[in-house]
Amino acid sequence: MLRITVLDNSGNLTFRLEGRLAGPWVRELETCWQSTLGGRGSCRAAQQSPLRLDLTGVTFVDADGKAFLAARHAEGAELIASGCLMRAIVAEISAPQVMSGGPAEEPRN
Repeated sequence: MLRITVLDNSGNLTFRLEGRLAGPWVRELETCWQSTLGGRGSCRAAQQSPLRLDLTGVTFVDADGKAFLAARHAEGAELIASGCLMRAIVAEISAPQVMSGGPAEEPRN
């Protein structure tokens, strides 16, 4: 079960999540995210206002949930977490990605 509460305070849009971000609840959150942002229109102020995902009430995240959070983070959404599990997930998502192309070569002169 996942509870989604959308808070729009002074232009700061926050999605407060409580419960498990897993299985069909990830799709439900995606639908809520799209409909909420679509309802705000394409005005410049709506696009510039901060988007936040408050994860302080989340107890579990599966692979699809992580993928959703990573995509929203890549789009600029702020992830708010507390507790060891959620802070670790957010740290993993927020860490810069290192491209692996084999061993590093020495610069040639």
